[in-house]
Amino acid sequence: MHIVITGANRGIGRSLADHYRARGHDVTGTARDGSSDLALDVTDPAQHRTVASLLEDRPIDLLICNAGVYLDKGHDIDGYPAEMWAQSFAANVTGVFLTVQALLPNLQASKGKIAIMSSQMASHTRAPGGSYIYRASKAAALNLGRNLATDLRADGIAVGIYHPGWVQTDMGGPAAEITTDQAVEGLTDRFEALSLDSSGCFETWDGRAHAY
Repeated sequence: MHIVITGANRGIGRSLADHYRARGHDVTGTARDGSSDLALDVTDPAQHRTVASLLEDRPIDLLICNAGVYLDKGHDIDGYPAEMWAQSFAANVTGVFLTVQALLPNLQASKGKIAIMSSQMASHTRAPGGSYIYRASKAAALNLGRNLATDLRADGIAVGIYHPGWVQTDMGGPAAEITTDQAVEGLTDRFEALSLDSSGCFETWDGRAHAY
């Protein structure tokens, strides 16, 4: 199985790449700083075209849109500058769409799957305040994924959107609830179970349906 993972140089992305490689799968990881298999800043259309060209003849069985940023962590109401909104949405929303758009022929070739990393912070049922940019961008990624699920059904491509858990990574911090190993074990089970019947789902890492 050929798996492409964006943001595969650290955190959950790296752990997912290691997991799949250890099980003999063909993994192509991308990273903005070039520290994975391919260099890709998901906000840069030109780099997407380059990656698409390099992978032109290779079907993709699973695309994991993992790359993202959390630039407004810890900000108070006086923060959140306009440029931070633009940068966050460029990575967390536009970047997901550009990745899917660029690699769609590869996914169509194998009737592959798309897994989009969103967050429980995307849910309108959770509104404790703060992290306005991150919450809004992950809600937009959730909306994007559900609409892609509708449009790509005819191509046989299933799309799932996932809350990976509050994970002990650089982004999640040491006080987070679960380890990367726990997150990866749960997420890979979710990806395997994803089908056209469940396309458009919003699920937690451990298999629970999440409120939108």
